[in-house]
Amino acid sequence: MNTSAEKHEHPQLTNVILWVMTIATGLVVANLYYNQPLLGQISVTFHIGEDKAQLVSMLTQMGYATGMLLIVPMADMKRRKKLMMVDFIFIVMALLLAAFSPTINILMAASFLIGASSTIPQMLVPMTAHLARPHERGKKVGVVMSGLLIGILLSRTVSGFIGFHFGWRGMFLIAAGLMLVIWLLLFLMLPEIEPQYEGNYGALMRSLLTLIKEEPKLRLAAVRGALCFACFGAFWTTLTFLLKQPQFGGSSQMAGMFGLVGVFGALGASVMGRVSDKMNPHHVITLAISLVVLSFIIFGLSSHSLVGLVIGVILLDMGVQSTHISNQIMIFALRPEARNRLNTVYMVSYFLGGAFGTYIASLLWNDYQWTGVCIMGGSFSALALLIHVFSHSIVHDQETVMTVE
Repeated sequence: MNTSAEKHEHPQLTNVILWVMTIATGLVVANLYYNQPLLGQISVTFHIGEDKAQLVSMLTQMGYATGMLLIVPMADMKRRKKLMMVDFIFIVMALLLAAFSPTINILMAASFLIGASSTIPQMLVPMTAHLARPHERGKKVGVVMSGLLIGILLSRTVSGFIGFHFGWRGMFLIAAGLMLVIWLLLFLMLPEIEPQYEGNYGALMRSLLTLIKEEPKLRLAAVRGALCFACFGAFWTTLTFLLKQPQFGGSSQMAGMFGLVGVFGALGASVMGRVSDKMNPHHVITLAISLVVLSFIIFGLSSHSLVGLVIGVILLDMGVQSTHISNQIMIFALRPEARNRLNTVYMVSYFLGGAFGTYIASLLWNDYQWTGVCIMGGSFSALALLIHVFSHSIVHDQETVMTVE
């Protein structure tokens, strides 16, 4: 009986299923970033300034944080596959609304809904940790996370190309078609996992506060992640406007091509999943955040240099994504029965940080241009490094006290 139950709760994670989950993660998360290289076109279509156009990107991230807070925890109490299948319906509807938006206000509302519904990657990553064998957890999560990271980066390349040739509305229409294909793949191949949580939705949501209170590693990971992703969002949302300045004279297509450069950083970051299985995650994260600090120093010196920007992008993406993977591997080990809720706390903080970074960068761009953005990114990443280094001993002491109690 117990053996049968274990098999039911832990279906085999085959390579085919792993790659389907990886591809799905990359394509769904891409929905959040298609708009970034297209902001210039959107501002022209609706006759608005660059600062208002950037609200489209910010609201997408705010929607994602909202969806993670309200939807992702349900994966601990509902059948995960069924929950994802229903969620896809809302993703497609939101993408179609964006494609046919007659006004900027409707586009902003659609962008929020795209973010709120595109939370499936944050169910697939904990699901990977659940299905993987303990000694391979970092490796398997790293594979799925590599799909997520490459999806984030290549989304800009794809949308820059499609936006250049077919307009920004064409990108959202194509994205809606891709979601239908992914829905079919997951419906046919994804295993179902029975929930372990038996309480109601209200108790489930209250348990998020309990996790925050009782898990110091979760709190530290959330702060690190939020600050690093604020830097990430600040850079990528203002890069389009930098490349359109006279010294570069670029288009949305050029901004999108930088996504290809970032893939090198993402591939390097995916290795951290394997490294984190064998090394102290604290040291891995120290190195990763240091790369983010270094990237913004290089960006600050490269306002007229494509080579400098390329080097900085590789370091930024490697640093941010390595920190992210190490953070997630660390929190998934805390409470296996609550992985979706742990991921919710972490990822809501993560994307609120990204939205905040995007918003602050848009304000700084208007007044201080690229220099202001680089100072912000350098300051936030340096703060993340300081908090990481000086909080390590405090977190260790808190865990020791809780263990004794």
